[in-house]
Amino acid sequence: MEKPIPEQAPSVQPPDQGGRRRVRKNHFLGIFFVLLAGSISFGGFHLRDNIHGCGRLHWPIEKRVENILRFTPLIDGHNDLPFKIRVLFANQIYNDNFTFDTSLPSQVDLPRLRKGRVGGTFWSVFVPCPDTKGIDDKVYYPSVQITLQQIDLVHRLADAYPDLALTSSPLAARHAHYRGKIASVMGAEGLHQIGNSASNLRLYHSLGVRYVTLTHNCNNKYADSALPVNNTLWGGLSDDGKDIIKEMNRLGMIVDLSHTSHDTQMDTLKVTGAPVIYSHSSAYAVCDHPRNVKDEALEKVKENNGVVMVNFYPAFVKCDGGEARLEDVADHVEYIGKKIGWEHVGIGSDFDGIEKVPVGLEDVSKYPKLFEELLRRGVTDRQASMIAGENVLRVWKDVEEVSRKMNREGVKPLEDQVHKTLPL
Repeated sequence: MEKPIPEQAPSVQPPDQGGRRRVRKNHFLGIFFVLLAGSISFGGFHLRDNIHGCGRLHWPIEKRVENILRFTPLIDGHNDLPFKIRVLFANQIYNDNFTFDTSLPSQVDLPRLRKGRVGGTFWSVFVPCPDTKGIDDKVYYPSVQITLQQIDLVHRLADAYPDLALTSSPLAARHAHYRGKIASVMGAEGLHQIGNSASNLRLYHSLGVRYVTLTHNCNNKYADSALPVNNTLWGGLSDDGKDIIKEMNRLGMIVDLSHTSHDTQMDTLKVTGAPVIYSHSSAYAVCDHPRNVKDEALEKVKENNGVVMVNFYPAFVKCDGGEARLEDVADHVEYIGKKIGWEHVGIGSDFDGIEKVPVGLEDVSKYPKLFEELLRRGVTDRQASMIAGENVLRVWKDVEEVSRKMNREGVKPLEDQVHKTLPL
C-alpha cells in the first residue's frame, strides 16, 4: 500500500517552558505551515498565475515549463501502448526483443516518457469492435477475454518496470509523481468490452480500470458512436445506457465520451451525476470532424465541470488537408480554454493508437514543446498546470466523491439479467 502525501500541514507542538522566544518561534512556524498548507491542493502544489515572485515570471519559457511539470503531474488521457505491445510483441514482455527501458519501435518507451516529463498516463486496454454485427452477448465474449489479457499486461508491465506505479486514485497518482514515478492508470475503450454485463464493469474497476469510453467506432447495447456517420441505433443513449451511466457513477468509474455521437454526448450530460471526460477528442469548431466536440456539448461540459482532453491525430486536428503541426494542436487547446474555461481542457494524445502525428509532436518526449507554445500564446503557468494534470485529477476526485455519496445513500449495484441455464 502506498503511503499518501499528508493533505494537511504538520501540526505545531505546544511550546515548552523555554520562554517567550521559543513561543514566538513556534508561533511563526505555525503561521508558516498554515501558509504552506494554503498553497497545497489535494497533495499537489497550487501554482499561482505565472508563479509571481522570485523573478520567475521572467524565467525562460523552457524553465517555466520545467517548473510547472515538476509540481504538477503531466497526465495523458489516452495512450495505446498496451495494444501496440499486443500487435508487435504478442504481449510477451520478458524476452530480449522487448526493450521498453531503452527503445521501442513505437511512439512510447521509458526514456522518451522521462524526457517528456510524463507524470502519469491512462493506458488504454483497447479491444477493437467485433467483426460480427449485432449486440447479442455472444458477439462480445471474445472482447471480455482480450480486455482481461490487456489489463493483465498493464499489471505485468508495472511490476516489471519500477518507474511505473499502478495507481487507482487521484491521491495515489499525485503520490507516484511525488516519488518520481509515472502513475499508470487504465481506461477501457468501449462498452462492448464489458460484454453487456455490469458484473464485468465492476470486475474491471476492481482490477484498476478507472474510465470506460461509452463506444468505440461501433454502436453497442448502450449508446451510439460517432463513426460510422448516420448509422444510429438508439439516437443517443439507450435505456440500458442510462442505467449503466448510473452504475458507473455509483462505482466511481469515469464516463468517457470520446468516440460517441453528439446525441450520445448530450444524453449523457443530462443523466450523469458526476463529471465526465473526453479522453482523446478535439474541438469541432476548429476542425469539423465527427470525432470532435461541438460547441453545444462544450457548454454542457462546462456545466458538468468535466474536461476535454485534446487528441493529436492529424485528421482530427487539421481539416483543410494541410500538414498538421504542434501549433494546430495548441489551437484546439486554446479554443476550448477560451470558450469554456481553462479548467475544462487537458491532453489526450492517442499516441501508439495513431500512425500519423503532427510535426513537432512525434512522440511522448515532445509534450514540453506543446506547453512552451501555450505559454508563448499567453497561457499562464497556473492555467498550464491545470491543462497538464490538475483538471483531470479534479474530475477523478469528484467522480470518487459522487460514488461515496451514492453508496452512503444506499444505491445498489446494477444487476445483470441472467439466464437460469448457462449458454452453450
